[in-house]
Amino acid sequence: MKLLVDTHALLWWLFDDPKLSRRARTAIGNPENSVFCSSASAWEIATKHRLGKLPEAEEAVMHLPALLRAARMEVLPISVEHALAAGSLGGAHKDPFDRMLIAQAQLERMPIVTSDPAFRKFRIEILW
Repeated sequence: MKLLVDTHALLWWLFDDPKLSRRARTAIGNPENSVFCSSASAWEIATKHRLGKLPEAEEAVMHLPALLRAARMEVLPISVEHALAAGSLGGAHKDPFDRMLIAQAQLERMPIVTSDPAFRKFRIEILW
């Protein structure tokens, strides 16, 4: 199975945070699954760290490519198709990072690993 991890789930996995659900932890850790991190998550982590909203993410900002390799996660780049789909999504949800992840999950037909209830308003499979 292919999975796309939301930014908070990514950070919780990388830093072994107990807030990550057991189901999510099992799915991400299953070697039979292909786990993807969106380039949008790297952008979100760096942006929120710079703004002081994620001060604990300094290691992720400094070493994210190595952390992803160690976690056997693949990077999902942002394509033009992803950008157009994210920009065209209906609904009132304004977070550009979430909108990109939603669009990517839809287009790539991947469940998204997230605890964010805002994602439930969109036609995507959620794993939590």
